[in-house]
Amino acid sequence: MTLPGLRGAEHIGFTVPDLEEAHRFFVDVIGCDYVYSLPTMRREEGDDWMREHLNVDPRSVVNEIRFYRCGFGPNFEVFEYAPTPSQQRQPLNSDLGGHHIAFYVDDLDAAVAHLRTAGIRVLGEPTASRNASEGQRWVYFLSPWGMQFELVSYPSGKAYEREAPVVLWHPARPAE
Repeated sequence: MTLPGLRGAEHIGFTVPDLEEAHRFFVDVIGCDYVYSLPTMRREEGDDWMREHLNVDPRSVVNEIRFYRCGFGPNFEVFEYAPTPSQQRQPLNSDLGGHHIAFYVDDLDAAVAHLRTAGIRVLGEPTASRNASEGQRWVYFLSPWGMQFELVSYPSGKAYEREAPVVLWHPARPAE
């Protein structure tokens, strides 16, 4: 049985160490639109709300949450928590819970040049995919706080699409 009424991913939520720095990155470098904020969230004395609802230490405090829209695809819900002694470093892609967010761009080379001009660390040079993903080029980059992101582009499609009964959703063709 599948999830009743599933339409797609609505947002991706993640935590950053400095919300102002993240705001500048998402708005000024990436080009996302800031939509709205939610104020501080903290537990009341003797309350276990934070653990029960967010699975965090009950003493955790969310300083602020901001929401962004970045073209087509899921929205971003960006948290800034007050630092705690148990707070861990940004996970690497290879760590459990490691992750990255990929942005589709029409011109990968122009997008990479833009990131470099903005002082963003790009990891290596764009790579051409092979096998089922042939037709795609990609490159990873790091946000100012070390979170991994990726740029991808495949304007003529990927090799698997020629015979696939279902194709992956494509941000350049959101209605398909």
